[in-house]
Amino acid sequence: MKDNQGKEINIVTPNRAAITGVVLAGGRGRRMGGEDKGLLALHGRPLASYALDALGEVAEMRLINANRNLETYESLGFPVIQDANDRFDGPLAGLLRAMRAAVTPYMLTVPCDTPRLSGKLLQRLVDCLETSGANIAVAHDGERLHPVVMLAETCLAKDLQAYLDAGERKVENWVRRQRWVSVDFSDAPGALDNINAPDDWFRLELGADKCG
Repeated sequence: MKDNQGKEINIVTPNRAAITGVVLAGGRGRRMGGEDKGLLALHGRPLASYALDALGEVAEMRLINANRNLETYESLGFPVIQDANDRFDGPLAGLLRAMRAAVTPYMLTVPCDTPRLSGKLLQRLVDCLETSGANIAVAHDGERLHPVVMLAETCLAKDLQAYLDAGERKVENWVRRQRWVSVDFSDAPGALDNINAPDDWFRLELGADKCG
């Protein structure tokens, strides 16, 4: 396969052993009143556990990116990695830390607050990366990208560091600098919805929506 500049691309199939799954739980949770969203209980389980389960269907190794309540996150049974500083620089800081911590050629990231995201859907990112020759695959719900639901080559850490050093913070803009592909999740409405505010949590906790 050739890229858009006519250069040959060597396609490598990312299998479970080649992927590190990362739960991004390093935010401040401002819209949740400062709650640590990854530890917020939904149907008796912390939100982060749903993400860990989904990742486990696709990735052999799993990590949690968190910046507070570290011991509680460690009790979930997986290594916890913090951002390189305490500025809460956003998801890109978590992505960079994860790229550097991973010992695999690929990293699959999901936010801690998407409990309806399944491993079956995440497998689409793997399949699409394999067939496209891209170095990043990103979920799309039919209306917009969800750039932190991403499978990326970990060798992109150097480029991401340069992007952050330039003062940039927007995930989607960094993705668009790469050889990337959009992956269609539009047939799974709600799977990419985040729990951003208390009303989102109440709807899932008290309603009939299924998670995981």
